[in-house]
Amino acid sequence: MLGIRALPALALIACACRAPADYDVVIRGGTIYDGSGDAAFVADLAIAGDTIAAIGSLEGARGRMEIDAGELAVAPGFINMLSWATESLIEDGRSQSDIRQGVTLEVFGEGSSMGPLNESMKQEVVEQQGDIKYEIEWTTLGEYLDYLVERGVSSNVASFVGATTVRIHVLGYEDRPPTPEELEEMRGLVRQGMEEGAVGLGSSLIYTPAFYADTDELIELAKVAADYGGMYISHLRSEGNQLLEALEEFITIARDAAIPAEIYHLKAAGQANWAKLDAVIERVERARAEGLHITADMYTYTAGATGLNAAMPPWVQEGGHREWVDRLKDPVIRARIVEEMRTPTDQWENLYLAAGTPANVLLVGFKSEALRPLTGKTLAEVAAMRGTSPEETAIDLVIEDDSSVGTVYFIMSEENVKKKIAQPWVSLCSDAESLAPEGVFLQSNPHPRAYGSFARLVGKYVREEKIITLEEAVRRLTSLPASSLGIARRGSLSPGYFADVVVFDPSTISDHATFSEPHQYASGVLHVFVNGTQVLKDGEHTGAMPGRVVRRARQSL
Repeated sequence: MLGIRALPALALIACACRAPADYDVVIRGGTIYDGSGDAAFVADLAIAGDTIAAIGSLEGARGRMEIDAGELAVAPGFINMLSWATESLIEDGRSQSDIRQGVTLEVFGEGSSMGPLNESMKQEVVEQQGDIKYEIEWTTLGEYLDYLVERGVSSNVASFVGATTVRIHVLGYEDRPPTPEELEEMRGLVRQGMEEGAVGLGSSLIYTPAFYADTDELIELAKVAADYGGMYISHLRSEGNQLLEALEEFITIARDAAIPAEIYHLKAAGQANWAKLDAVIERVERARAEGLHITADMYTYTAGATGLNAAMPPWVQEGGHREWVDRLKDPVIRARIVEEMRTPTDQWENLYLAAGTPANVLLVGFKSEALRPLTGKTLAEVAAMRGTSPEETAIDLVIEDDSSVGTVYFIMSEENVKKKIAQPWVSLCSDAESLAPEGVFLQSNPHPRAYGSFARLVGKYVREEKIITLEEAVRRLTSLPASSLGIARRGSLSPGYFADVVVFDPSTISDHATFSEPHQYASGVLHVFVNGTQVLKDGEHTGAMPGRVVRRARQSL
C-alpha cells in the first residue's frame, strides 16, 4: 500500500518488552492512521478497558474480541467541532448519523449553549420546542452534559459556553451594551461554565441578540475563558459583504484576550464575495505567523443552513421570538422589512440576497403540520404557489409556523470548498444534528451534512479528488481539533489514550445524503469504539451508549 511506513521502533520495543497478555479487543492487521499526519503503517491495536493498550505486532496476544482489519484503515475517533446534536441526542442517544461516519466526540456551543439557564430562559426553550419535546432537568451547562450522559449517549460530548446564552441570561434580548455590573455578572457565568469543564467561549454574531454585542464585550468574556486555558470560537459577524472586517474583529479578540481562536464553518458567502477567501486565508496565515493560534473548521458542502431569521434585519428581531413575530404582522413594518430584504447592505448579514435568488433558498423544517407539505420546496416555488413576493412569503411563513423555519441557503462555491480543505489549520464539522431515518426525525429535511460531512471528506475529496492525503484528512478529523480544544488523551492512536477508534474502508467510504433525500446514512465505516466499547459492528449500531463528558483540563488561575 502506497504511503505505508515501517512500524515505529518505539512501538516495537514496547511490544517486545511486554509478555503476551489477554486484551478486551485486538484489531489485527489494519493500516494505522494514528492522527499525526505521518505515513500510515500496518500493525495490530489492542484495547483494554477504555484504553488503547498496545500498538504493534501482537501475534502472541489474544483478544476477547478479535477484528480482522486487513485492507482497512484504523484511525482515532473523529471529532465534530460544531454539532447541533444538543436536542437530537435527548431524543435518541445513539447518535446514528454521526457514529456511522466515525464521529466519537460531539462539540456543542455555537453562540448558544444548553446552559446556564434561568427560569425565563427555560420557559422560552419549552415554548419554542419543535418536534423533539423534553423537560429541562438542568440549569447549568455542566448539568446538561451530565444529564445527557446519564440518559445514555453513544458518543462523547463537550461544549463551549455560549456568549449569546450568557447575554440573554443577563440582558435578555435588548439592543444595548451591558453596564459594568452586568458585564461582571456575564463574566461570572462564563467562569462558572469553565469551572464545569467547558472548552471555551463560543459566539455567533450574525444572529440576535449576539449581533448587539460589541467587540469589547466579547474580549472581556473571552479573557475569562483564556484564564482557564480555553479557546474562543466564533461564527464571524459577517461571512459575506463584511467578511474581511469581521475577520479583523475576530483576530483582535484573539490578540487582546490572549486566547486561541477558531473560525466556525469558514466560508465566503455570496457569489460577489467568493474571491475574498484568498485574502482570508492570507490574513489567517499572517496572524499565525505573528504567533496567534488561529484555526478554523468547515463542512464539505456549498450550502449553509439556518432559518429565515437570517434573511431579515436584526432590528425587527429585538426582544426575542415573540416580539419578532408580532412585528411581522404590522403592515408598515412589513413594508420596511421587504424593502430591506431586497436592498444590499453592509450593516447586517442578509443570506436571502447572498443566495442570489429565492430559487436558492430551500425550506426544510416546519413546526406546523399544515406547512409540512412545503418541506423540500424552494422559497421561489412557494411564493409562486401563493402568488406573493418571495419576501412577503418568507414573512408569512415565519408568522404561520411561529418559528424561524428551517432553511438551506446555497451561498458558496465548490472551488472554495476545495481551497478550505487544502488548509492545514482547518478541521471538520457538521453544523447539524445527529439523526436517524426514523421516527420524529423524519418530520423535517435536514441539510445532508447531518449524514455525510465527514464521509464526504474522505470519499469525495481524498479518494476521488485527492485534495489532501488520507493521513492528512485523519489528522484534521482527530489530533488537530483535539489539540485546539485542549482535551487530554483523545485524538490520537497511542497507548494510554482513550480507545475512541474507527475502522473504515478507504476504498468505499462515501456519503449518500442529498438535499432532496437527506435521510441516508453514509457507508464504509465498519467498526466504531467509544471509550473501548463497540458502538458500531459490521456497519450496524450495537445499541451501546458508553459516551462520556469530555471536559477541558482545568488550569490554575
